[in-house]
Amino acid sequence: MCANSIPLQTRLPRTVRIAQVRKETDMVTTFILPISLGSLPGQFVMLWLPGKDEIPMSIALDDGENLHVTFFAVGDMTKALQKLQAGELVGIRGPFGTSYAWEKKQRLGLVAGGYGAAPMFFAASQAAKDGCTLDVIIGARSKEHLLYQETFASLPRTTVHIATDDGSAGHKGHNVAVLEQMLDDGERFDQIFACGPERMLVAVCALCEKRGIPCLLSLERYMKCGYGLCGNCSVDPLGIRLCVDGPVVNGELVRQISEFGTYHRDELGRKHLF
Repeated sequence: MCANSIPLQTRLPRTVRIAQVRKETDMVTTFILPISLGSLPGQFVMLWLPGKDEIPMSIALDDGENLHVTFFAVGDMTKALQKLQAGELVGIRGPFGTSYAWEKKQRLGLVAGGYGAAPMFFAASQAAKDGCTLDVIIGARSKEHLLYQETFASLPRTTVHIATDDGSAGHKGHNVAVLEQMLDDGERFDQIFACGPERMLVAVCALCEKRGIPCLLSLERYMKCGYGLCGNCSVDPLGIRLCVDGPVVNGELVRQISEFGTYHRDELGRKHLF
């Protein structure tokens, strides 16, 4: 994909007033914006706050009327966004990137870590409409950090599994261990989707390779433009740009990325180990 193949109206920012601010946890907030971008599950937008910054945000839902973005207030920009109220303006560009894909009536395993549960819900909600059977495995540090449990559970043909590091809810340990146990017990999946911390993605990718299951993983890198112009989100050694060739990447391609699970680059291109 080249920059010119992405419509100009997608690349340029537009301003929109926040319709609703929903507090998910102490650190996680959802903006509901009265706009639809025709987004696909797994794609992202660039959210802009004039005078502050512009950052990529995964899409938690685009239902044709409203766009939901859920974010964790960890940096200067997200902390500034968290202070906004309904009625205030934000800038938005997109949607950008690749998406999750499935066949009708497939059985899918969805592995979500931390706020990765939000974009994974978008995939689950659309796959459920296609008659898919879903097992959603949500992981977090503790029960206070779990996201979208009830929302996932409201979907048809969907079973929710919980894992917390401290054992305060569900399985004590990592969510990938829950998936592995399910496979050991004879459960079968047509595909596995995953979104969350990169160490979790490494474990999912290795497990899927071992069991011969196709997987689609959402990779996170520092993105500036969103449409492949700046090259800041290129990964070693392939040079593919994750804003256009990702963020959703299949397992076969992910295994060719030497930096996967090892390091990532900051806004200046400097390497940082995971």
